[in-house]
Amino acid sequence: MTLEEAIRTRHSVRQYLEKPIEAEKIQQLQDLIDECNREGGLHIQLITNEPKAFASGIAHYSKFRGVSNYIAMIGKKGDDVNLGYYGEKVVLLAQCLGLNTCWVAMSFSKQPDQYQVLPDEKLVCVVSLGYGENQGRPHPQRKTIADVTEDKRSTEKGFPLPDWFTRGMEAALLAPTAINQQKFVFILHDDNKVEARTRFTLLNGYAPIDLGIAKCHFEIGAQKGNFEWL
Repeated sequence: MTLEEAIRTRHSVRQYLEKPIEAEKIQQLQDLIDECNREGGLHIQLITNEPKAFASGIAHYSKFRGVSNYIAMIGKKGDDVNLGYYGEKVVLLAQCLGLNTCWVAMSFSKQPDQYQVLPDEKLVCVVSLGYGENQGRPHPQRKTIADVTEDKRSTEKGFPLPDWFTRGMEAALLAPTAINQQKFVFILHDDNKVEARTRFTLLNGYAPIDLGIAKCHFEIGAQKGNFEWL
């Protein structure tokens, strides 16, 4: 499975089978997490065989079941965009490995004895991980490319958007976001430079994470050699 295929087929899953993740898949995920932590200056951690985080009433109310593996999204304060960007890389690898995931903001109980959070860091959210009882369902597509883009080119404004930009936005619109709000905008500038920003939302605390996830998708769809981040 390619990353493009993983973007299209990956959906949030909250119910999991009592099936352990194979050691070789755990190692592949850990290798990517280590790489992401080095590149992004993050402290993402993979937690396995730990059911307590999703044993609370709020987790059951939110329909989580059978979760004993998760990824703790930990980084320095202000690193939320990076956490979303690099965290989604791990999520897409999990999909390629035949696993299922769900980004979880509040429906879990913190387990500080299971992961390390340094004094200048914070646990922003977690991602449940494992073999799902099903493959999840796609959310309805609420927005179009026009809703989440701006064209600020000085010489080509009004002309069709480049194919690579359109492909990137198609991938970005498939990014999971808090309650499917998609509160982001991608701005095309001269010289194939792209800027990505958050828009106001009542759940603004998670908007930077969502933006990072969308940037990861955009980069895969557009292919990084076609543009530069501004």
